[in-house]
Amino acid sequence: MPARELQEQLNKLREQLEQNPPLSEVERADLHALMQQIELELELETKTQDTNLADNVNLAVERFELEHPTLAGTLRNIVQALGNMGI
Repeated sequence: MPARELQEQLNKLREQLEQNPPLSEVERADLHALMQQIELELELETKTQDTNLADNVNLAVERFELEHPTLAGTLRNIVQALGNMGI
């Protein structure tokens, strides 16, 4: 079930952020905003494609992959889960 997989990855990302990786306040705020977008999408469980959300997560992957590879890996899993949901 793709929605469950996405929720699991979102929970994993939340746990990683709770470990206080060395992120700036802006980076942390951007990730929290992105997580809120994902949570809203999960709540709506809409069938319409929202490519902006997937694009935003992909941008976050690019932003964090060098300095925070663990976060980037989790974000990649989120992109995959969104794709599996047709988003």
